[in-house]
Amino acid sequence: MSAPPLLQVPAPGALRDLFLDMIAAERGAAKNTLDAYGRDLADYLAFLASHADHPVRAETGRVRDYLLKLDRDGLKPSSAARRLSAVRQFHRFLFAEGHRATDPTTVLEGPKRGRPLPKVLSPDEVERLLAATRGALDDPEAEPVARWRSARMGCLLELLYATGLRVSELMALPRSAARAAAGKVETLTVRGKGGRERLVPLSGPARRAIALYRDAARAAGLAALESGPWLFPADSEQGFMTRQAFARDLKAVAVAAGIAEERVSPHVLRHAFASHLLQNGADLRVVQELLGHADISTTQIYTHVLDERMKAMVRDLHPLNRGGEAGPK
Repeated sequence: MSAPPLLQVPAPGALRDLFLDMIAAERGAAKNTLDAYGRDLADYLAFLASHADHPVRAETGRVRDYLLKLDRDGLKPSSAARRLSAVRQFHRFLFAEGHRATDPTTVLEGPKRGRPLPKVLSPDEVERLLAATRGALDDPEAEPVARWRSARMGCLLELLYATGLRVSELMALPRSAARAAAGKVETLTVRGKGGRERLVPLSGPARRAIALYRDAARAAGLAALESGPWLFPADSEQGFMTRQAFARDLKAVAVAAGIAEERVSPHVLRHAFASHLLQNGADLRVVQELLGHADISTTQIYTHVLDERMKAMVRDLHPLNRGGEAGPK
C-alpha cells in the first residue's frame, strides 16, 4: 500500500491542526502543551517544505536530516529530544489515520542526553525561607500593608510546600479555599493540566497560614480577598497574582534567608515537596497523584531519591551487611 497522491491529502498545516485537535480532545492537552507541539511541528514542516517534501512522503532519511540540522543549529539534546517526540507522535498519528502507509520514525534513536536531577532545597532551607517571610509580622511597628504582604508570602510558601501545586494552580486558587481552610477541611480540589481534577492535602500549618493571611488583609483594609473570586488577587488589576510577581518576591525572600536566589523558584519548592515525601517513605505512585502527573514517567525524575533510600535500607537492615550491627557474629 502506498501513500495517496499528494494532491489528495490535506496540506501539511491542516494535518498538524488535525493532530493538535486529537491530542486536545483525546488526551486533554493543556493550551501550553498544544502551543509547544504547534511550534515544534511548524519548525519540522518548514524544514520539509524547504526540501519540497511533505509529511505523508517524508522517509526516515529526511527525518534524520532534520535531527542533524537541529544539532548543527546548536539545539540542546533535551530540546532536540522534545522536537523528535513531537515529530514521532505526529507521524504515528498520520499512520494511524491512514494518511501514510508507514511510520518513518520507528527506527530512529533520539539524541543522547542525561536527564538533569531536579533542584531541591533541604528541609532546613525551606524552614529558613518560611522564617524569612515573617519579618514584618514579627515587627510591632510594621504598617498593616507590610504585615499583609508578609502574611501573603508566608501563605504562598506554606501552601506550595504542603501541596506540591504547580505555580499556575496556586495562583488560580479560588477564595473558597480560604473558607475550606477555616472549616478544617484537610483536602482541596484542584483543577490541573488538561482540566483534570485532583485532591491535594491541606496541612495544619497551611490552614493557619491562610487564616493569618486573611486576618492581615482585613487589618490592612483590603476588600479584594473578601469580595473577589481569588484567594490571591492581583495588587492593582483584576484577576489573580501573576506567577512572575510571585517568583520575583520569592527571590527577595531567598536573599533574606541567606540562600542563593538562583537556587530558589516556585518550581523548586514543588520539587522539594516531592523529594522530601519520598525521602520519608512515600510511594512513587502516591507522589504522582499528588503532583498531578498524568504519566508515572514524569514522576520518575525523583528516582534518585528512591535509589538513595534503597541504599540506606540495604546498609542499615541487611543481615549480611558487615558494617552494620546485624552482621554475622
